[in-house]
Amino acid sequence: MHRLEQLRRWIESQFPGRGISLAPASSDASFRRYYRVGFSDGGPTLVAMDAPPPQEDCRPFVHVAGLMARAGLHVPEILAQDIGGGFLLLSDLGTRTYLDALNEGAQPERLYRDAIDSLVAWQLASRAGVLPAYDEALLRSELELFPQWYVSRHLGVRLARDQENALEEVFRAILANTLSQPRVFVHRDYMPRNLMVADPNPGVLDFQDAVFGPITYDVASLLRDAFISWDEERVLEWAIRYWQKARAAGLPVAPDFAEFYRDFEWMGLQRHLKVLGIFARIRHRDGKPGYVEDTPRFVAYVRHAAARYGALRSLLKLLDEFEDRKPQFGHSY
Repeated sequence: MHRLEQLRRWIESQFPGRGISLAPASSDASFRRYYRVGFSDGGPTLVAMDAPPPQEDCRPFVHVAGLMARAGLHVPEILAQDIGGGFLLLSDLGTRTYLDALNEGAQPERLYRDAIDSLVAWQLASRAGVLPAYDEALLRSELELFPQWYVSRHLGVRLARDQENALEEVFRAILANTLSQPRVFVHRDYMPRNLMVADPNPGVLDFQDAVFGPITYDVASLLRDAFISWDEERVLEWAIRYWQKARAAGLPVAPDFAEFYRDFEWMGLQRHLKVLGIFARIRHRDGKPGYVEDTPRFVAYVRHAAARYGALRSLLKLLDEFEDRKPQFGHSY
């Protein structure tokens, strides 16, 4: 039986006698699919998640949803679940993401203020041993996606030995910084595409991969986004706002903002390299070409961070070699 028909029958079993309709609710880079559930009697819409086993597992979503709800975040309520079948029925947080609102011209100040407040609340709930560790093995495996999928598969570049060594030195420097940062709960994809304009604001989605890891990860995801970019002045303003709120709340951010911002940029660099690899993998392995259209944004993020720090300067040279460009060096400190 086709998954969609299985899902329909399961939902109908939850609401006997009520006519339902299913329509795609959002796209996803994973095997998960989301459908908006309508009712013929005009009741409130719901959202159904189809997470087909064995590719997906609903249990982390259920676990993290509970953690976030108890922390005071606005997340979907789980109304029914069939863990073995891979189905969840959720309350509907609406159709307007932060990214939609920003692309439509909404003023970002209130949206980002609310997102920062929600992030601080999430981090304040942190406890060790509750979520998987964002440890060296996981951080490194993510970095390896960059040479494997972006450089080798997407750009078609075969790394020479000296290039492999230079990239390894960069990876070690990134890992040394990120592993030295204080640990908190990490959403792992806290960005405008996964935040909903809602009441209370924001609604938070796509949190099933949450981990216990570096404190700057989620704020770097929010301010150095995959699908929308901000100028440095605005990023600094919001980073300062987060840092001040986090310090006031007692979170273990660096006591000096310059130190915090360095950690923020190094953590962002790890994410940018990972996402370049993921977007290339989605294109070449999964046959979804749309994501690679945003790779220039991430290459620009990588160049921006690498140009600012002497320990990362070799990464600029590597990018120039990969893209067959003349070296373009920025300042460092």
